[in-house]
Amino acid sequence: MISKDTNVVILTGAGISAESGIRTFRDSNGLWENHRIEEVATPEGWRANPQLVWNFYQQRRRQLLEVEPNQGHEALVRLENYLENFLLVTQNVDDLHERAGSKNLIHMHGELAKLRCESCHHVETLMDEEHLKETFLSCSEGEGRLRPHIVWFNEMPMGMAEIEKALSECDVFIAIGTSGHVYPAANFLHTAKRRGAHTIGINLEPPENVHFFDEFFQGKAGEILPLLVEKWTR
Repeated sequence: MISKDTNVVILTGAGISAESGIRTFRDSNGLWENHRIEEVATPEGWRANPQLVWNFYQQRRRQLLEVEPNQGHEALVRLENYLENFLLVTQNVDDLHERAGSKNLIHMHGELAKLRCESCHHVETLMDEEHLKETFLSCSEGEGRLRPHIVWFNEMPMGMAEIEKALSECDVFIAIGTSGHVYPAANFLHTAKRRGAHTIGINLEPPENVHFFDEFFQGKAGEILPLLVEKWTR
């Protein structure tokens, strides 16, 4: 089904990173590490209490130093190296895909390892110990304050034009570790399917949109993906 010239688009969500120990987005009571989403994941929350939001994301940034890519991340690198046309879109803000070796990658919800100037929008990768404290950091290009380079609720996801173009041209669309209810990513499956792509889902539990996949594999991505990639790349 997948040859070297097959055009493949992959979407990954929290499930693949959870296997590395990254805490998932929110728990069953709707809180995110004991905070209301509105407090720590909206522009309004940042304006109301920037220190709370800054501390929250500094804690999450420090957690990146404690985790490693898993076999699911590594299998996607092998698939990318095999294919001529490949795009990996992730909803995750961690850097595990990059650390595994992924190259053609879009972080549609931003990146924890990066900070962005509120004034000039300059983006910096800052992960040394001095950058992970509770003190605000200033832009190296000016005097503006840096904020997390994260797409908060009510902000536009990144790379949407490139993603939409890739979805319209892909032969195979694969969603891994996604819940199927966070938009606009939840609509990628339908976009690819309307354009005639073969659709594959991999998740620990069936997502909300499971019935729209041509194939669905239930289980851990770190266990399933290496076997599938080995099969696809023979």
